Amino acid sequence: MRYITARTSSKVLNIGIFLLISLSLSACGVNNIPTYQEEAKAKWSQVLSQYQRRADLIPNLVKTVKGFASHEKDVLQSVIEARSKATQTQINIPKDVLTNPAAFQKIQEAQSNLKGALGRLLAVVERYPDLKSSQNFLTLQSQLEGTENRIAVARKDYIRAVKHYNTELRIIPGRWWKSFMYPDSEAMETFTIAKDKMAVPEINFDK
Repeated sequence: MRYITARTSSKVLNIGIFLLISLSLSACGVNNIPTYQEEAKAKWSQVLSQYQRRADLIPNLVKTVKGFASHEKDVLQSVIEARSKATQTQINIPKDVLTNPAAFQKIQEAQSNLKGALGRLLAVVERYPDLKSSQNFLTLQSQLEGTENRIAVARKDYIRAVKHYNTELRIIPGRWWKSFMYPDSEAMETFTIAKDKMAVPEINFDK
């Protein structure tokens, strides 16, 4: 009976020690790296989702503009081509894109080119009052403005998440945990945005 009691006490003691060690490790931030990493990945998915939302609006936008300005072929074609390249780049994203500078930059260049082509298309609208007053165009305008807002917010959220993750890899005790438990963890790429560019972009069709 004493043997059973002693064995039970030893088992309880071992469980207590295990729980104490687990709590101590948790307090030391042992789970911070994978937690921050998953958070950054989730924020990146939101960025891609908003990029796709913008791409999905473009065919209807091009079709609407074409109905009022069919002779603006060069501008319309540049948007179509830029959208195609951006979409293709997004489809072929490598798994290591967040730690691959070249792949990350390629996606951003494609999106930048698309935004530039879209900007030139929207400038064309100023020449066509009937197009600016079209209900279909006004609807697309609202949707596009909302999408640009979402893209800006998603990018800011991603930048913030990556900052937390990358910082954790560099500071103590995060740097120790990386060496001991997460040696494959690498710093993630992020957007470089000047302070004066951090504001949500405005698209004004009434000027």
